[in-house]
Amino acid sequence: MPFVITLLVIIHLILLHLYRSNNPQGIKFFDDVTFAPYFTLKDLVGVLLFLYVFFIFVFFAPNLAGHTDNYIPANPMVTPTHIVPE
Repeated sequence: MPFVITLLVIIHLILLHLYRSNNPQGIKFFDDVTFAPYFTLKDLVGVLLFLYVFFIFVFFAPNLAGHTDNYIPANPMVTPTHIVPE
């Protein structure tokens, strides 16, 4: 699977260099949009938004996706109820 993903990335980069990107600004008198100011800032905003939401979960609600059975203290003398012989 990693080889397939690598191959698809290489094909994507080749096609991107051959045909270029679309013009997301809709300006007709420019042929292309430079990568550095437009796409870099656009990706930076996406990454910062993702990190903001991620850090909200990490720092303020770390147990939101946890299971309640994880908070029961371990007792080696009691077998859990969901473990039954066949």
